Amino acid sequence: MPQKKRVTGVLELTRKAVGYLPWSADKEDIEIRPEDLMGALNGDTVEVELKDLFPRPKGKVVKVVSRAKEEFVATLKRNAGAMMAMPADKKFYRPIRLDKEPDFAEGEKVLVRLISFTGDEDPKGMIVSHLGKAGEHRVEMNAIVLEHGFNTTFPERVQAEAREIEKNHANIIAAELPKRTDYRDSVTMTIDPVDAKDFDDALSIEALPNGNYEVGIHIADATFFVRPGTALDDEAVKRGTSVYLVDATIPMLPHELSGNVASLRENEDRLAFSAIFEMTSEGKVISRKFAKTVIRSNKRYSYEEAQKTLDTGQGPFYEQLVILRDIARKLSTKRTHEGAIDFGDNEVRFELDKDGKPLRVIRKQRIETNRLIEEFMLLANREVATYVSELAAKVPEKNMVFLYRIHDDPKEDRIEELATFVRAVGYDFGHAKKKKKYTAKDIAKLLKDIEGKPEQHLIRTATLRSMAKAIYSTKNIGHFGLAFEYYTHFTSPIRRYPDMLVHRILASHLDGKPMTRSEYGHLEKMCIEASLQEAKAVDAERDSIRYKQVEFMMSKIGQEFKGVISGVTEWGFYVEEEESAAEGLVPVRTIGDDFYNYSQKEYALIGQKTKRKLVLGDRVRVKLVAADLEARQLEFGLVSN
Repeated sequence: MPQKKRVTGVLELTRKAVGYLPWSADKEDIEIRPEDLMGALNGDTVEVELKDLFPRPKGKVVKVVSRAKEEFVATLKRNAGAMMAMPADKKFYRPIRLDKEPDFAEGEKVLVRLISFTGDEDPKGMIVSHLGKAGEHRVEMNAIVLEHGFNTTFPERVQAEAREIEKNHANIIAAELPKRTDYRDSVTMTIDPVDAKDFDDALSIEALPNGNYEVGIHIADATFFVRPGTALDDEAVKRGTSVYLVDATIPMLPHELSGNVASLRENEDRLAFSAIFEMTSEGKVISRKFAKTVIRSNKRYSYEEAQKTLDTGQGPFYEQLVILRDIARKLSTKRTHEGAIDFGDNEVRFELDKDGKPLRVIRKQRIETNRLIEEFMLLANREVATYVSELAAKVPEKNMVFLYRIHDDPKEDRIEELATFVRAVGYDFGHAKKKKKYTAKDIAKLLKDIEGKPEQHLIRTATLRSMAKAIYSTKNIGHFGLAFEYYTHFTSPIRRYPDMLVHRILASHLDGKPMTRSEYGHLEKMCIEASLQEAKAVDAERDSIRYKQVEFMMSKIGQEFKGVISGVTEWGFYVEEEESAAEGLVPVRTIGDDFYNYSQKEYALIGQKTKRKLVLGDRVRVKLVAADLEARQLEFGLVSN
């Protein structure tokens, strides 16, 4: 009897422990029932044996090639006399049996390392650390970080290297000063959030005799301190990025670097990697150069303080801020004309009490000084990528490589779905194109048209969902959302490892020793890993926000709220509450006036008898029925209008 076909790939699990294995672009995913998982978990690389092909492919896991992760956050619960660890990951479908009775009480959170799991019996694990009592603010925030695979502390070897650098920092600056361009006499400032702890970037501005301006975009030279082969670098590679929670940052680099020696602090000499541009008042770049520098920030502005200075005409370096603002406006106008998409903001922040309980949820407002910084960071990122790409094109025989930040065009079916929805809501989208492709300009125009309208957030969300995700790659395809031919990440090396790689690559080009194709494989692997770590960090941030939103709403069960339908599925519709932006489900079984069918094309649930439509974007009134803090879920009930 011939051996059945086997396929290797990454397993995707549902919360009901049904697995799916993508295996071919033109074939349906292989379905794996719970009894055939053989201990495989979500994200694991597995070898699957095909059992059936019709009516859909079905298979059985025959080997777990590698685990996606081996440590899991869990809550201790006693079951039939034995203390078990109940994983926080809802796709981990079995309780973990511990190798020994723990010293901790039921309801405590722990980090558990998986020892074995074949599927024949409960998984076995050991406690590697005790987090604390479930429900406590710091415990829950740390649990979220750990669950996504990030460490909350640094290994001692890493800390020791950081402390040694901090101790010798004054001597390091003195030794480097003669080797670098000295920009300490240029008017320089940082503009950041009011609670910022690290300062990646600073701006300088000087008027030139010809009427143009020299604009310096000075970026912390973190790579000078974090060298390949060091414990600091190994840890930064592993983390890939800093993680931002509702009230804390889990940094990529230890505080000695991220908050001190690498950070561009006010009135202190700092090492920088600078992008220097001669620019006209209209924002045109006349010339560019890149150099290792020493700078001294004259002023640490918060966004709000800089905005107040601009609005009132009172404050340090007002004239310089006005020039930077005016150039930024011209840069923004040019990008908009070229088709750059501005999705705006729908972020929230929390006012917490001393125990971390949310008192208020506040929607963040993006002010003009936010945009000022954004424009100059975009400029630096684009110009660095353009410079290296043009250099590589001049000497193709050297096979130079680079790290790009790319954003692919939306898939045709996704953008057509968006077009159908937008027209159903009442907006013209790309003049109902049929044969020609939708462009970034079409999307930018749509987002401009909906500014200030009740459906603004809804259409922005639907548009975002239709987009591809931006990733890192050695292969440049441009950046669709920004409408840039070349783009990279250069401006945040304290908090993103790809920026450190870009610093090293740019420095090697300037030194006449560019990275070549022989190093391509290693760089591409790092691009893939950095993109994955970025996605995990974003999920951790969202989970921390969702936790606090649910916690904020818990005391409001039974109260009524205004909201907008933010998602529609066959099992119900989701409502985003107006004040907190918290999202909850209205189960279709609870809508008592009719039997509702799901119409995917119309983004709606439609009553069989009444033909009533509950459509994405509809404003509704709901009552909070339940709040599950552990699952970070809300349930609403529809209130009759």
